[in-house]
Amino acid sequence: MTKPEGSHASFAMLLLVMGMVAGTPPATAQPVETRIGPIPLQLGLPADEATRQKLYDELDFQRATQAYIWALPIVSFAQWQHAAQTAFGAHDTDVVLYETIRDKLGILTANATTPYIGGFPDLSKTGPLVIDYPAGASAGGVGDFWQRPVTDMGETGPDAGKGARYLLVGPGQTAPDAPDYRIINAPTSNVFVAFRVLDPDPERGKELVGRFRMYPYGDRAQPPATRVLKPEGRPWSQVPPRGFAYWERLNDILQREPVMERDRMIMAMLKPLGIEKGKAFEPDARQRRILEEGARVGELMAQVKSFTKREANARYRPETRWDYVILLDPSQEAATYSELDERADYTYEAVTTTKGMVTRTPGVGQAYLGAYQDGDGHWLDGGKSYRLRVPANPPAKLFWSLTVYDADQRVLIDNGRDIADRSSRQDLVRNADGSVDIHVGPAAPKGFEKNWIPSVPGRAWFAYFRLYGPLQPYFDRTFALPDFVPVTASEATSR
Repeated sequence: MTKPEGSHASFAMLLLVMGMVAGTPPATAQPVETRIGPIPLQLGLPADEATRQKLYDELDFQRATQAYIWALPIVSFAQWQHAAQTAFGAHDTDVVLYETIRDKLGILTANATTPYIGGFPDLSKTGPLVIDYPAGASAGGVGDFWQRPVTDMGETGPDAGKGARYLLVGPGQTAPDAPDYRIINAPTSNVFVAFRVLDPDPERGKELVGRFRMYPYGDRAQPPATRVLKPEGRPWSQVPPRGFAYWERLNDILQREPVMERDRMIMAMLKPLGIEKGKAFEPDARQRRILEEGARVGELMAQVKSFTKREANARYRPETRWDYVILLDPSQEAATYSELDERADYTYEAVTTTKGMVTRTPGVGQAYLGAYQDGDGHWLDGGKSYRLRVPANPPAKLFWSLTVYDADQRVLIDNGRDIADRSSRQDLVRNADGSVDIHVGPAAPKGFEKNWIPSVPGRAWFAYFRLYGPLQPYFDRTFALPDFVPVTASEATSR
């Protein structure tokens, strides 16, 4: 092909500009400055084996941090299941009754007011599972192992507090022809079955627990009694383990669960780290080092996400630092994405969701607000004294409570006194205008001992304010809950 006259000079100039003329060094010869340091290049590519390995290490580290965040809900439930089995001897159709603060010290942000009853059956072992749910004042549900509600039970469930027989059917199982049962399909083999007794009468609550039954459908002709176990002072924890143990727990549960379509990309990211479905988890020294570091940094990321939420709709009212605890849809799905960040925000500090926990119907379910800092943006310090002035008549049909948690473990504060909450069910000192001052600090202010929650010096804490049966002023945010205020001894006793 003949070039037009004068085109040779133009073509040469173009090559020069592009750095393609022989002898012209590529513009990419200089090291590339990055957040992991300078990356030396050779002919525009990573220069040597050490540089290439550094990039692989960073690639796998980044995947580990994000996999940590992705895995929080399933590791949390798997750890609870493991603890119930090893600490209490729980089997698939057993439930554990958590009544006291000491019982609940292993649960992420448990309430200190109402008893919990829950178990972790594996449907791949039990087959279709009957839950004979009793009538009465309770709130319960079934969750899959990604902490998504499968069904509510009790007052916010299909039985509306009248009781029902539910039949759980797991992945790959065929539902029997059982018209007398409410058939529920669970997307995971392992599930969480739990409920809370809302009746303030302990005897009626005990009787309700005694009527709960859970057994394989194959045993329906002569269903065995459901064992109700108690912690009885035994130490236990469902808090996701730290370090390498986090990945051991994750690998174990991933081997026992089907891979969901939405998680296939993350499973691909886990493969170079040694976690692969159907294969033994035997990481080499390099993989183990990256996994341990990924767990450390991943948790720090989760902490900042939970305790300083950046979602635009996180703040309850703009003038205070109370945040909505639950920012996700229980399905964990938005219109165009899965709610990865919202799920991590919640499941790092808390556990399980039901539709009743996010209801918008006044007088039904529960509402949760969290405070992690004082009004000036400082972490809440166990060595200092604070006052929270709860306005008169908070919008709760049933009752309200203020609960304090250890920030490191996200469990009820272990102050040696078994006092972690104050609620409207208790005999509290009230101010003349009907407001109530709740005090959190290392020492009880004189005259307000009934209103005091002891803190632990040297440890940060955070608080949940719960409304049981929240009313319209909560939903339209006309209810104003002030911040925690640091106070001196003299200020603590002033009204």
